[in-house]
Amino acid sequence: MSIKSNLEYEKLRAIGAIVALTLKTVAAAVRPGITTAELDDIGAAALKRNGARSSPPLVYGFPGALCISVNDEAIHGIPGSRAVQPGDLVKLDLVAEKDGFHADAAITVGVAPHSETGRELTHCAERAFRQGLGAARAGNRVYEIGKAIEREVRRGGFSVLRNLCGHGVGRAIHEQPNVPNFADPSARGRLTEGLVITIEPIIAAGSGRNRVEKDGWTVRTATPKRRTKRCRSTVRIWSLWPQQSSMDCSGCQCRFRFSPALAW
Repeated sequence: MSIKSNLEYEKLRAIGAIVALTLKTVAAAVRPGITTAELDDIGAAALKRNGARSSPPLVYGFPGALCISVNDEAIHGIPGSRAVQPGDLVKLDLVAEKDGFHADAAITVGVAPHSETGRELTHCAERAFRQGLGAARAGNRVYEIGKAIEREVRRGGFSVLRNLCGHGVGRAIHEQPNVPNFADPSARGRLTEGLVITIEPIIAAGSGRNRVEKDGWTVRTATPKRRTKRCRSTVRIWSLWPQQSSMDCSGCQCRFRFSPALAW
């Protein structure tokens, strides 16, 4: 969507702040031994306290409040009995709705001890996100975001999962335009003032090939035990600089930054 009024701005800001707070709450609970279902319960309770609802169950019937993906699971992991182990990379992905507006964000939490590959993957994803964010300006082509992301990912020796991308968000979970993580020549649309999109580099150590599991939801890398990293924020396009979401994914330490301009 494109923000066209102060009321829309404030409603998006409100749900964005709830998404950020919920992710922060769940991230703080990530530790060896806790199950992904228990983490999901923590997230669902946080949303309820703030009068928000998880969007994927409402729209798609997803069986959880959060998508929680571990290690080589790239996206859409279903919360369940799996217990977090030392050294895991845990991806927390949340889209939530309040008053008819949706906000979308994802972070990755590393569990000690941290492997060298895990650290490098985390830092590369964060750099790629920043590069993509820098290209997200009114007047630029959509593909310029993906071009900046993939250039940084390749420089780090990793791969993007090309079939997974960012997208518009706001009145619905998924809106136009799609925002590829590579220089897709078909993504030639112009970024316009006030447009709301997600920027979400999803990268892997090794090949970017992936497959959907038998559960119909979980996307896993095609190469077993190849870890993935995800960093996602919702961004409002401005002429001078995009307004980022409320969080700054910072890998294992899971730091958060709140933007006074637009918090989600």
